[in-house]
Amino acid sequence: MRLITDIQKYSIHDGDGIRTTVFFKGCALKCQWCHNPETQKAEKELLYKEEGCIGCGVCSKVCPRGAVSIQNGKAYTDRKVCTACGECTDVCSLNLREIAGKEYTAEELVRELKKDEMFYEESGGGVTLSGGEVMLFDMDFVEAVAKKLKRAGIDVAIDTCGYAPRENFERILPFAETFLYDIKTMDNAVHRKYIGFGNEQILKNLEYLSRMGARIYIRIPTIREVNGDAESMKAILAYLKEKKIRVVQIHLLPYHNTGSSKYARIGKQYMGEALHAPSKEEMEGLAKLFKEAGYKVKIGG
Repeated sequence: MRLITDIQKYSIHDGDGIRTTVFFKGCALKCQWCHNPETQKAEKELLYKEEGCIGCGVCSKVCPRGAVSIQNGKAYTDRKVCTACGECTDVCSLNLREIAGKEYTAEELVRELKKDEMFYEESGGGVTLSGGEVMLFDMDFVEAVAKKLKRAGIDVAIDTCGYAPRENFERILPFAETFLYDIKTMDNAVHRKYIGFGNEQILKNLEYLSRMGARIYIRIPTIREVNGDAESMKAILAYLKEKKIRVVQIHLLPYHNTGSSKYARIGKQYMGEALHAPSKEEMEGLAKLFKEAGYKVKIGG
């Protein structure tokens, strides 16, 4: 069983053709701009829109752990006590409470993904396994899903930050040809500051995938304070050239904060308030660097 936060159908930004993207729960990285914070923890979590609460108290009455109380006219949840059992979500008449993370068996997930097989066939699409970090937890499950999809003739792509054991990539390669692979920055100190870990393992895994002939889309979240300058992009470009990384296309993804409102809903603080996207002109200038070096480049997903 694995926890899935969302199954996004008719996706056109996560690989070739029309795809269904599966968001797995669990990621080791702590990217300050993460727009899916509900996928970070590898366990169920309560999401709660406090601003809409009318303080009716029904949720507090049904909580088996006594984690919910009414304070100042609003429902307050003690997250240290809450087990995300979901009892309160069933009784909230305003639908302000939900659980992030639904359990699926490999068979159940594949059955759901095969419902849109016709769209995959007509568009040259398929399924993208994403996260969180799909490559980090329970590879028996991930491998089983990918294997079943490939046997059904459905293309599988992996959307990854690369921070996972190499053996996990070795296991998935027979069943997935395409990898949407993040590079944040070549500066290891900057990587640690904004992401929480160094980039050594990420780069080694990328080099391995390239040597093995994988189709690789490089995705670069582009943030002015992190990597949104010519020097940073030239460093990435030099690395790709030096290591002879097999790149299908490069996607420059301008920073956005559309996921910032989710943080309060899971009891966290958004750490990306001081971050900014480069201007349109700056993004075009950065894209030009890669184009002049012979790469196909797209601004956006």
